[in-house]
Amino acid sequence: MERLVIVSNRVPDPTELQQPAGGLAVALADALRMEKSSLWFGWSGQISEQQNGDGLHSVTADRTTYVTTDLTRAQHRGYYQRYSNGIVWPLFHYRAGLMDYSRTDWEAYRAVNRMFAEKLMPLLRPGDTIWVQDYHLFLLAQELRALGATCPIGFFLHIPFPPWSLFRALPFATDVLKAMASYDQIGLQTREDAYNLNECFRITRIEASGRAFPIGIDPVSFAEEAITSAESPEARRLQASLRGKPLIIGVDRLDYSKGLEERFLGYQQLLRRFPEHRGNVTYLQITPVSRGEVEEYRLLRRKLDEVIGRINGTFSNVDWTPIRYLTHPIPRPLLAGFYRLADIALVTPLRDGMNLVAKEFIAAQDEADPGVLVLSDMAGAAPELPEALLVNPHDPDDTADALHRALKMPEDERRARWKMLDNVVRTTTAGSWARDFLAALRGQTEPRM
Repeated sequence: MERLVIVSNRVPDPTELQQPAGGLAVALADALRMEKSSLWFGWSGQISEQQNGDGLHSVTADRTTYVTTDLTRAQHRGYYQRYSNGIVWPLFHYRAGLMDYSRTDWEAYRAVNRMFAEKLMPLLRPGDTIWVQDYHLFLLAQELRALGATCPIGFFLHIPFPPWSLFRALPFATDVLKAMASYDQIGLQTREDAYNLNECFRITRIEASGRAFPIGIDPVSFAEEAITSAESPEARRLQASLRGKPLIIGVDRLDYSKGLEERFLGYQQLLRRFPEHRGNVTYLQITPVSRGEVEEYRLLRRKLDEVIGRINGTFSNVDWTPIRYLTHPIPRPLLAGFYRLADIALVTPLRDGMNLVAKEFIAAQDEADPGVLVLSDMAGAAPELPEALLVNPHDPDDTADALHRALKMPEDERRARWKMLDNVVRTTTAGSWARDFLAALRGQTEPRM
């Protein structure tokens, strides 16, 4: 019996999958619904001082078995905090200067990939297809092949892939590429990412290749959530507080790749250059804090607090604050309602694999009176969504011009732009992404002997 085996760094709580919050869980929910039987394997999110026996936890729900393993404190620090998020993440987001490399972290990364393979191998059955997710597990297929795995193994990278001129800065870069060649199918978010990876393979003379499989959302269910949530008490309170004035919304995890400081400076330029908007627009930025134990993130949070304080102190008056800033998470259904109420979504990452916030905003809009998407041309979604107002996030005046244009845009232009954007969002979905990737993986590969 054919079975899909998903492997990721973290495994979601099965009880939360009906309304998943994380991007990965949202994207893969459709894949699980399409399968007759599935296994999802990865880290439990728990730290244990030592690993006893197989150390596995298992629960089954809706035809999917979730199997997890704990990490020791040393594994979590070396493999997850230091190597995955302290080296790969900044480099792949074009911030090589933030890398903090240690050979022991590379060894921890290799060891955890090997440990995942050793614990997953006894769980595999004939007919399985393995789909590995993201940068934490570049080496997993190589480790599984070394243990005798012959089934098709695919890999999808949810973050950008840098060009060789940057990628070569990764210590053991060629070893990582050789390990990736053990995958039968490598998927990336955009053609640019696929081109960058394939150039790395070509330069190092490794016979492998990647393809672009743009990821999407479930636009139908998200639109339904938005319609319902827009009538909730919380959404009504937000709407009442606006007093009929336009709302700009930004939703991002706290991360230096999201261009938050640059975004605030762009909004500041809007208020400086176009004083007609002072007191007549509100910007709501929702930024849940993440990776608070990492020094770069603590410094970023402090910097953003300072920038927001300066903007609010400069432009506020007794009954208006330019930026409302929330650092706690908002439930996804409520966010959908907030998107529907917003007149503008401001999505300006300095570099992003795709950015599903942009697509969620489009899906949430009222077709009779849709809002405007202001989108960084550095986002992976930008090539798919050219009808958005595309900006260079490094240029505050470019962002200010786009916001001013969005605030002044006639209704017929807003509807025309939104209709084209919505067509893309409804065509390239989470379901089509999963179907296309798995069809390519299963259709092009034969069991290895």
